[in-house]
Amino acid sequence: MLFCHSQPESYHQHSASYIREALAPFLKNEEARLMAETGAKRTPFQYILCAATSPAVKQQEESLTYLNQGQSYEIRMLNRKLVEYTDISSKYVKSIVRVVFHDRRLQYMEHQQLEGWKWNRPGDRILDIDIPLSVGIIEPRSHPLHLNTVEFLWDPVKNASVFIQVNCISTEFTPRKHGGEKGVPFRIQVDTFTTNEHREYMEHVHSSSCQVKVFKPKGADRKLKTDREKIAKKTPQDREKYQLSHETTVLKECSPWPDALNFTNHSSSNAPSPVYHSSPTSCSFTDGNCSPNQQGELLMPSCSDHLLPTTSLQDTQQWLHHHRFSPFSRLFSNFSGADLLRMSKEDLIQICGPADGIRLFNTMKGRCMQPRLTIYVCQQQARNQTPTKPGGGDVYHALYLEELTLLDLSEKISMLYSITPQQITHIYRQNPSGIHVLVSDEMVQNFKEEMSFILSTIRDGSTDGYHVVLK
Repeated sequence: MLFCHSQPESYHQHSASYIREALAPFLKNEEARLMAETGAKRTPFQYILCAATSPAVKQQEESLTYLNQGQSYEIRMLNRKLVEYTDISSKYVKSIVRVVFHDRRLQYMEHQQLEGWKWNRPGDRILDIDIPLSVGIIEPRSHPLHLNTVEFLWDPVKNASVFIQVNCISTEFTPRKHGGEKGVPFRIQVDTFTTNEHREYMEHVHSSSCQVKVFKPKGADRKLKTDREKIAKKTPQDREKYQLSHETTVLKECSPWPDALNFTNHSSSNAPSPVYHSSPTSCSFTDGNCSPNQQGELLMPSCSDHLLPTTSLQDTQQWLHHHRFSPFSRLFSNFSGADLLRMSKEDLIQICGPADGIRLFNTMKGRCMQPRLTIYVCQQQARNQTPTKPGGGDVYHALYLEELTLLDLSEKISMLYSITPQQITHIYRQNPSGIHVLVSDEMVQNFKEEMSFILSTIRDGSTDGYHVVLK
């Protein structure tokens, strides 16, 4: 389906003034800096987030922009060379906009953090495109498994604007939630690609990003006002230590996001990303209870993606991208699995730097994560049927919990039933007197190793989900 918005004739005739308007606060500093960079290649694209920067950021630090949850914000995509830019062979380019964590620690935990957010906000997305307000973009897409990413095509000869909405807030990812916590910063990053010889959008041409914090509705306005009042009270000498606040935010050039190439590859087809997809034991719900279609498959953490000595050059590249070592994929383009495995930790640190070198070494040599708790479950319907196991008896499945949380338990049970965790409304534990006690994180932490339960399910008519009872 083609999403294209008609533009007035003056939109194209006055594109130069459109750029000047967007870049007005920055033109003097930017032009002076660019003129000084003699011989440097000037990047063709410029992205402008139409939201004010905070004045409470010191000089030499990265700018910080406050956003309101759910509010539409414009990102202007400008081609600084305009029609003279002919380095792109295709008529359109693809831009991928994503909201990611600024802190490196949270970047490594991104999958777990997003899964936790999805569990608390079923059916919601972290990032959306406001299509009616956007101008000059076609084929906007949002993958159902990539809640923090959207993509679209646009013509680099013409300027375009995409309006985005960030639906999460910074404090949703803080360790403690008792009120007054300092929210974590995010990054809004735009990666742009053009087509290769196979007409696939895989050739990276530009990336830029900026740092943001997201507040509840109108919270960003109050925070910006507070920052301005705080700076206004300082002496002129102290105010010189801080950046000036601008009405718009210029995204700074950066490296492409490590998963960007993988995302463009997967988004060209409808296949879900392997990072978010799993194939557990096949099982279907019936009214009341359920039984598995396949017996005896254990839900162990996946460890099939380890690097092996027999891994080919192409598979090694895919392994690097899958484990977020894309910046080093070109460096290791002629390395097979055996070549990488021969390298010592000191070699990798010298090549990749301390942080990435140690992470690469641990990822190559690491083993499957040992579960913190193992429990056995038997589905009630299978228990009441004639035993199919040799020698008779009930058939149990092992659930391996890496985290002692209700969320991890829900995910493992949903894998057993081949459903999403959101379809499990509540999990109860039935005590000897027959009452149902709501399972919490604290209860999971007090489960004993290798406990066994009988699982039964009750359909939730109000949400079309299921209640799971541990007996």
